[in-house]
Amino acid sequence: MKFEEYLETLPEKLLSGEDVQLPEKSFRDIFKFVDLGKNDIFYHLGCGDAKGIEIAINEFNVKKAVGIDNNLKKIQHAKTTLEQKNIQGQLIHENIEESDISEASVILFWFTDDSVINQMLKKFENLKPETKIITIWGPLPNCLPDKVKFPYIINTVPFKKASNMKEQVLAIFGVKCIDFVTAWEFAERYTKSIGSPEIKNDRFLTIIQTLVIWINAKKLGVACGEGIPESIQTYINIMKMNFDIDFEHLLKEESV
Repeated sequence: MKFEEYLETLPEKLLSGEDVQLPEKSFRDIFKFVDLGKNDIFYHLGCGDAKGIEIAINEFNVKKAVGIDNNLKKIQHAKTTLEQKNIQGQLIHENIEESDISEASVILFWFTDDSVINQMLKKFENLKPETKIITIWGPLPNCLPDKVKFPYIINTVPFKKASNMKEQVLAIFGVKCIDFVTAWEFAERYTKSIGSPEIKNDRFLTIIQTLVIWINAKKLGVACGEGIPESIQTYINIMKMNFDIDFEHLLKEESV
C-alpha cells in the first residue's frame, strides 16, 4: 500500500494528536528549553490530562497555568486530579479557536490540523511582544524559529517571517542541506522525545520519520546531492518488502 494509505489505517485521533499524551519527561524538557519560571503565565492548548499544567505549577513555579481542551471528559477528569492533589491550575472546556489567551507568556501548541493552525496563527500574531509559542516537529506556518531543540521549536511574537519553505526547513535543521544522517538524527530525536519509555516500535517509527524528512527535503530542493542515498533506498526497500508500505511513488511524483 502507498504510504498515505497506511496512514489512513491509523486512528484519526492518533494522527491529529488529539489522543497523544506527552510523557512527563517531554514536558520537563520543553519547560527547561523555554526557560519557564515564576514570572510566566503558561497556557497548554489541548491539555488532555493536564499533566503539563501540574508539572508547570509544581516544578517550575509558574505564576499561573491554564489548560484548554474541547474534550469534556478529559477536562472533568483533569479537574478531579488537580483538586485531589490540591493544585491550583485553571482548566477550561472550550475550543481553542474561541479561547482568550491574551494573558499568556508561554503557550504549548501541538496540533496538526491546518485549519486549526491557521486560525490560531492569526490569534498568536496579536499577542503581546515576547510571548513564546512552543510547537513540536514544525514551526508555525511561514515563520522562522527563534530557537530550536528538535523536535521542540519556539516562535516568539512578533514572528519572523520566512521568505520561502526552503529557508524555514534549513533554519529548523541548522544545516545547508539534508542528508541521510541528518534525517535519521532528527527522526530519532522526535521518536525518543515524544515516545514513552515502554515504546516497542521506536525503530520502525524512526525509519518512517527519516524517510518522510528526506523525501520532503528532496521535494523542496534541500537534500544533499542529486541521487537517492543508498541508505534511503535500503529503508524504502525494507518498508516495501517487510511491511508493504510504499514510499517510491513519492519520489516519482517529485521527479515529474
